[in-house]
Amino acid sequence: MLKLDRPQYSAEDTFAACISRVRLPALKAKLAAATRAIRDASDAYVAAAEAQALDQIVRDPLVNGTVTTAEMEAVYTGRMATQNGPGRAIYDNIFAAAKGRCPLCAHRTVTTLDHHLPKAHYPALAVVPVNLVPACSDCNKAKLASVPHAPEDVSIHPYFDDVTEERWLYADVVEVVPASVRFRVEPSSAWDPLLAERVRRHFRRLKLSSLYGSEAAEELLNIRHLLIGLQASGGADHVRAYLEEYAASCLTGRLNGWRAAAYEAWAESDWFCEGGFAAVG
Repeated sequence: MLKLDRPQYSAEDTFAACISRVRLPALKAKLAAATRAIRDASDAYVAAAEAQALDQIVRDPLVNGTVTTAEMEAVYTGRMATQNGPGRAIYDNIFAAAKGRCPLCAHRTVTTLDHHLPKAHYPALAVVPVNLVPACSDCNKAKLASVPHAPEDVSIHPYFDDVTEERWLYADVVEVVPASVRFRVEPSSAWDPLLAERVRRHFRRLKLSSLYGSEAAEELLNIRHLLIGLQASGGADHVRAYLEEYAASCLTGRLNGWRAAAYEAWAESDWFCEGGFAAVG
C-alpha cells in the first residue's frame, strides 16, 4: 500500500476535455449541463475521503438528473481510457504517477486505472481524477465493482491514506517442508481503530498474504544455496547474521515491504536458522 500524490487535474477540466469532441449537439448539451454536478460530486468525494467516510457517498444512477450511468461509462471508456481519446493525456499522466508499481499491493505492475468507487454505481465519479488510481489487473479485478457499506469496507486510498510511515506488515515462519512464511497485519498504535480495520480488510480483500507468501517462497529458493554455505562455515549464527543484515537493509528501503518482513521472520526463527531453510519438499 503505497502513497501517491493527488492528481492535479480538476474534475471540471477533465470532464470538459473528455466531452470536447462529442458531435451530437443534444448529447453534448446534456453532458455539459452536468459539469457542475460532477464538480460537486468531486468536492463531496474529497471531503468524505479525508474523513475516511467514502461509504457515505450516495449512489445515484443519474448525473444531474439526466445523464445515465451508461452515458458516463461511455465517456470514460470511449473518451478517456481509449487511445487517442480527448481525455487520454490525463489518463496517461495519472497512470504514470505510480512509476509502474501498483500502490494497492505495492508489488505488481500497473496495467490500468482503478475506479476507487466503481463507475457502475457512482457515475458522477467516472472521470473524476481523485477517484482514478493506478493499479495492477489483479487488484483491479479483486475490487471489481464492490461498494462499501460501512467505513471499514473502504479500501485504502493511495491519495488520501498514508500507511507508509509506520510499521504494520509482519511475518511468521511456518515450520513445514519446504519452509514457508505467513504474512499478517499488526496495526501501528499511532493509527485510529478505523484505519487499522480498513488496512486489515484491504489486506484480506486483495489476498496480499498469499501474494507475498508466494514471492517469499521464490526468494527462499534463490538464497537457499547461499544459506547452506553460511551454515557450513559458521552455523546458525552466520545464517542469522546475514538474514538480520538483509532485513535491516530492506526495512530502510521499504518499511512495509514483503522482503523486509520475510527476512526478519527468517532471522527470528531458530528452526529456520538451524537448517529449516534447507529442507525441500
